[in-house]
Amino acid sequence: MKTIKESKFIRVPFIGELFLGGARPILGIVLGLLAGGVLIAISGVNPLTAYWAMMQGAFGNLQSFTNVLVRSSPLLLGGIGVALGIKAGVWNTGVEGYMYLGAIGAAVVGIPALSLPPVVHIILTLIVGMVFGAIWGLIPGYLRAYRGVNEVTATIMLNYVAMYLTNWLVSEPQPLAEFGSFYPMSKLLQESAQLPILMRGTSLHPGAFIGIVICLLFHFVLFYTPFGFRTRMLGANPNAARYSGVNTNKQIVLIMMSGAMLGGLAGAIEVTGLKLRVYMDFVSGVGYESVAVALLAGGNPLGVIAATFFLAFLKVGGTTMSIQTGIGAPMTDVIIALCVLFVIGVGVSERRRLENVHDVDKTETTDASDIKGGEENVV
Repeated sequence: MKTIKESKFIRVPFIGELFLGGARPILGIVLGLLAGGVLIAISGVNPLTAYWAMMQGAFGNLQSFTNVLVRSSPLLLGGIGVALGIKAGVWNTGVEGYMYLGAIGAAVVGIPALSLPPVVHIILTLIVGMVFGAIWGLIPGYLRAYRGVNEVTATIMLNYVAMYLTNWLVSEPQPLAEFGSFYPMSKLLQESAQLPILMRGTSLHPGAFIGIVICLLFHFVLFYTPFGFRTRMLGANPNAARYSGVNTNKQIVLIMMSGAMLGGLAGAIEVTGLKLRVYMDFVSGVGYESVAVALLAGGNPLGVIAATFFLAFLKVGGTTMSIQTGIGAPMTDVIIALCVLFVIGVGVSERRRLENVHDVDKTETTDASDIKGGEENVV
């Protein structure tokens, strides 16, 4: 007779999973900050001094905090677009390109004098930006769903196409270009198409608040609607989703287009709220930072909010840290990369833990069956 093995893992229904869901990224971020502190110390600077300078740069005054909010605007929208794909098992890494196309769409209707009320003109620019982004996302979505092309390869290549297409459109003699400018850029958007500034003397526009609302909306969509259920089922087990009647190809296209639509909205808001015109290389890596946000959040829409503000804090505060301590500006990117790597590492460790729990459960079930069978054979 075999002895039933006692599980070494504690199971706390719901509360335990909720705690672990938040604790994993927090643990990874703490480890990343510690590793970054070691590198800062090696460079000859006290890590506590450096991190305090970073805190002062991000939250030292109202102006600094508004900079964090402005910096978080495209990351919130891009991060939720990537997170939606992660939930479906699809790596939608094309946010950079979607932002360029969204900016072009906003410029197409934002530059002409359409004689529209400001509210209508702003809404129109944002909607057109979303449509341009969604159409651009249809390309890698179709290639992934119906032609088996790897979505990471397709989206990254299309990012470069979108970037050079934008550079061409804002260069003379194209209609969008500002003639005689010293740098390739579009004409200025009409004042009626510009998002309002919420606080005088700052660059704070409604973009961050729009992003927060959309993250909350997509949390509801993912967990309380049929679309969200199909998305999560596709990410958990594509074969089971297919056999249960989910049109997986259509779902992949919809997910890619949804993420692209959000990326297009991010680009449109960036143009109408901050840049006020499209110019060459205006995105400068924000799309790839959105991927880092989604990874830090573990694909959770609510986690995207926290991860975005953490990343915005590092980017804004990192400038002050560099000025006050003499640490090179790339150190901020190194710290972000370390945090992402540790979050992924903690996630891998957690997955192995769950596999061990599953193996223990199987052993307990098998041993219990052996005992019951032995008792039934006793005469």
